[in-house]
Amino acid sequence: MIIMFRAKLAFTSFLLLSFTYGHCQTVPKLQDEKELEVVDFKSIKKVLQQDGLSQAAQQKKKQVAVLKKEQVNLEQGRFNYPSEAEIWGFVSEYWLVKNAQILGWDFEKPDYGIEDSFKKTLEGMGFYQKKFKILLVNTPSLVRASMPGNEGEMILLLSVPFIRSLDLSKLEISILLLEDYFRLEAGYFKKSVGTEKLKKLAGTNFTGSKPDLSMIQELLKNYDNQINKKGYSFQQQFEVTKKMDAFLKASPELWNAYFRLLQKLQSFLKTNVQYKDYIKLYPSPEMQLKWISPDEKVL
Repeated sequence: MIIMFRAKLAFTSFLLLSFTYGHCQTVPKLQDEKELEVVDFKSIKKVLQQDGLSQAAQQKKKQVAVLKKEQVNLEQGRFNYPSEAEIWGFVSEYWLVKNAQILGWDFEKPDYGIEDSFKKTLEGMGFYQKKFKILLVNTPSLVRASMPGNEGEMILLLSVPFIRSLDLSKLEISILLLEDYFRLEAGYFKKSVGTEKLKKLAGTNFTGSKPDLSMIQELLKNYDNQINKKGYSFQQQFEVTKKMDAFLKASPELWNAYFRLLQKLQSFLKTNVQYKDYIKLYPSPEMQLKWISPDEKVL
């Protein structure tokens, strides 16, 4: 799979730096620099001046100095930590590879047309050119999750056993994914999972020392906690629900589909103990219904 290959390749490259950092101290000499060392310009200064070559030699020295500086920068650049955005994408993919056996995302499945449906839903509300990757997982232990990917991409996970148990339509699935899109846009995941070490080290240079791989381990631990245990607070769920309400009201069909979906979730979760932890991660569909229900008219 592409995700597995990219994550393994990125992680391997990052680890290789920890074994090679000690060999970067000596920058190899350029050919032009070697030529300048061989020639003793002082002994033939008059000849060079007569031939008009002294100026050319000085120019060459300047060029060598510029090239040498660029070479040093390139060498040092090999020992930069990735940017914060790049680290998020790398850790998300590495977490997926690390948990591949548990999640069961690498399985043969038909084309459900979910990506096209979700793209259509986004564009219908004015969200164009959004990059996302929908990863269907073959496990009931993880119902849904969302995490940042590479270059602004969203990675959205959804359980096939869950959507089959609820008999969700493509439109209902798209609405579930829209909630997760709004959660990522609000930055809840990064705020909960990010660490001070990530902010401190991202984009910095570790020339002369070993890379601090504990940063990755801390993030992976926080991923596990956020996705499997912590989830989202009532306040965050309230904010997302109200945002869904505001955006979907422009389309009565979508709003009604969202309302019916919450009703379906409320009824299903009350009777199905297999998904009893869902409301711990995504608080109370019952409360969501109350938050978006029209005010009762007082006669």
